[in-house]
Amino acid sequence: MKVVFHVDEVGMIREARHNIEYVLLTEPKADIVLLMNGEAVQGYLLPRMIKFMKEYQDVTYQACHQSMRNFRVRSKQMYEQVEVVESGVIGLVKLQEQGYSYIKC
Repeated sequence: MKVVFHVDEVGMIREARHNIEYVLLTEPKADIVLLMNGEAVQGYLLPRMIKFMKEYQDVTYQACHQSMRNFRVRSKQMYEQVEVVESGVIGLVKLQEQGYSYIKC
């Protein structure tokens, strides 16, 4: 199972975390990507999100570089696990082309 969770609002990050936890509980070998763009990229700086990333290290975390620029978030501020992609929208399209199911949170 391959799933990409897309978050573009800070207020929806909690929902994404819960959904990821549930998928991994029922499908422990699931290939999961959490892609944040828009204002949500700021969420990668939150202590609760950093704790989550440390706990769920098998999840792939991606942040949109365009959104990071817009919200003044620097790559060096990001937890080491976060992969910066040039465009979140293009990243989502590529993941879906690779067979990932898309879930909007």
